[in-house]
Amino acid sequence: MPLKLVRPTWLRRVDWYILALLGTVGLAAVLPAEGKSADAVGTATTVAIGLLFFVYGARLSPQAAFSGLRNWRLHLPILGVTFLLFPVLGLVVTALPTSVLGAELATGLLFLCVLPSTVQSAVAFTSLARGNVAAAICSSSFSSLLGVFLTPLLAAALMQGGSAGGVRFSAGQALSIVVLLLVPFGLGQALRPWIADRLARHRRITMVCDRGSILLVVYSAFSQGVNAGIWGRLFPGRLSVLLGLCVLLLALVLTSITWVTKRLGVGHEDRVTIVFCGSTKSLASGLPIASVLFAGTDVGLAVLPLMLYHTLQLMVCAALARRWNSPAVREEQQSVPSPAPAVG
Repeated sequence: MPLKLVRPTWLRRVDWYILALLGTVGLAAVLPAEGKSADAVGTATTVAIGLLFFVYGARLSPQAAFSGLRNWRLHLPILGVTFLLFPVLGLVVTALPTSVLGAELATGLLFLCVLPSTVQSAVAFTSLARGNVAAAICSSSFSSLLGVFLTPLLAAALMQGGSAGGVRFSAGQALSIVVLLLVPFGLGQALRPWIADRLARHRRITMVCDRGSILLVVYSAFSQGVNAGIWGRLFPGRLSVLLGLCVLLLALVLTSITWVTKRLGVGHEDRVTIVFCGSTKSLASGLPIASVLFAGTDVGLAVLPLMLYHTLQLMVCAALARRWNSPAVREEQQSVPSPAPAVG
């Protein structure tokens, strides 16, 4: 009788994509792209970003994004946290003295705060925690759709004139956003009726496209940073401060969401959805947008806060989802009467 290999529990919980991201950063630190190879990587990254947003456009259903928005008690807090509370907290952070965090990291932290919600992780955690999965799909899809247009506008408005690290946005950058992000996204939306089913049937291919493109963007960004000497400016003290600020940011957001959901009197399913859709930020959307917005600057430092926060949100949200799915919490929720349904 053949032996059946059983993976240890800790191994089943490893997020291999996070390990791949960290490995890509390490590869860029040891073997950065230079000279002609840097030009080739830059060209490949540009093509990958366009392909990535084309696939986003083809997969994102406008019907799923806009359906169910009448449930304002659920979707309004999510959008408020994503595009209002986060940017306000980001502005507070950038008001700190430059010596605390540094201009580049402060810029990256503010950029993190204007990103849309993640889709896959928010839906997966909502499902695990027995939340409102249909609402999570609707809300995260609408956030992503809105973020394609709103994130560059918010970033330009909040960082205009160099208020966050001296970043200035030019007409050339605006044109790059249109050409590299909006045009492929719009083309994907236009072709969606003919190719969406094929993409759905070949999820593994689209996953490789998604994650492979992100890894390429990370390698390109950190290669540029290594060539520019960012590691010499990234002191351990500042890295510790950045990690602490990411922890504080996530804690403040989760606390605010908890307070809002209690005031609104939403049930367990909707509360779970608001927590996971409101507190998470999209790495898949953020890295390509950053590579366009911060082209010619230290992209590696600009995206470092996003990568730290993304790793942190996965660990915290996974722990929350497992806790809410525990037998004790399930029994407690079953003993609580359901609230009256929202009107409209």
